Amino acid sequence: MVKIGIIGGSGLDDPGILKDPVEKAVDTPYGTPSSTLTCGKIEGVDIAILARHGKDHSIHPGGVNFRANIWALKEYGCTHILAATAVGSLRREIEPGDLVFPDQFIDHTRRRETTFFDENTVVHTPMAEPFCPNLRELLAESAAGLKIKHHRNKTIVTIEGPRFSTKAESHMFRSWNCDVINMSTVPEVNLAREQKIHYATTAMSTDYDCWHEDEEPVTWEMIVATMQRNSDRVIRLFMDVIPKIKEYDDVCST
Repeated sequence: MVKIGIIGGSGLDDPGILKDPVEKAVDTPYGTPSSTLTCGKIEGVDIAILARHGKDHSIHPGGVNFRANIWALKEYGCTHILAATAVGSLRREIEPGDLVFPDQFIDHTRRRETTFFDENTVVHTPMAEPFCPNLRELLAESAAGLKIKHHRNKTIVTIEGPRFSTKAESHMFRSWNCDVINMSTVPEVNLAREQKIHYATTAMSTDYDCWHEDEEPVTWEMIVATMQRNSDRVIRLFMDVIPKIKEYDDVCST
């Protein structure tokens, strides 16, 4: 049975998008998740929404308990995860407000717990295709149908945060062929893969990081303003794609 976890914020944790929402607290071996799970249904599909940075956005990027979050969704029975995240654009053609469906990541974090298999059991998880290809395809199809500007097959680099990049770092990431940058995709994506959950990210471009000389360097206020203006598009996208996931014969390998 398909159960879908939604990880994000910026309106995505609004119980109003669910039918018969209830709050569920889940205990995990890794501590407390960022938030309770807001559970309900969308078009007959079981949904669990988790606020990555807490319902009041009080958890800084390095303080997110990613292992507890993924474990909680797995414990609830989630087979798929739709994640939303704010990103900075490293490419001129990816404009603020655009959506991006990455297919690759580069991990530039340093201090995070990145695996469930750090004791006793040795597991080497394949990561050539970290984001579920079928979910990415469905998201792109829905975005096209809703006439939402989007970009496919891009590389996202995750930095530690909470600070933003220097100009030198921003240009370095561009030289690595990275397309967008954020502080949350890693280790979320690899932990989901370890738990054999189909995972895809919908990344919303909010700024041009600091490499673009014609634009103001990114600020937190800039990110929040863009997310507030455009979060309704992510909600519309998820509402459109969720029934398709229910009917889709998902045979991709996790």
